[in-house]
Amino acid sequence: MSAYWIAHVNVTNPEAYGEYAKRATIAIEAHGGEILARATRTIWLEGNERARNVVVRFPSVADAEACYASDTYQEGLKFARGAAERDLCIIEGND
Repeated sequence: MSAYWIAHVNVTNPEAYGEYAKRATIAIEAHGGEILARATRTIWLEGNERARNVVVRFPSVADAEACYASDTYQEGLKFARGAAERDLCIIEGND
């Protein structure tokens, strides 16, 4: 079954976060991920609004977890820390 990263983000340092985004994209693609939405128009209906929202589809939960744990992603994540307030989860698809 496919799996999705769902991220809700408020960026506080655009330059550093941009470096994270470049490195994260490399890791995502290396693990079969496809970015479905990134910083697109959001209509917030409930909960804590975040300015940037991202949806990434992976072939499986294992691929999504492996991407997060990968050296490439973890190296990029160093740029996100302190540059954004983020929530990130993996959701298994229903396919």
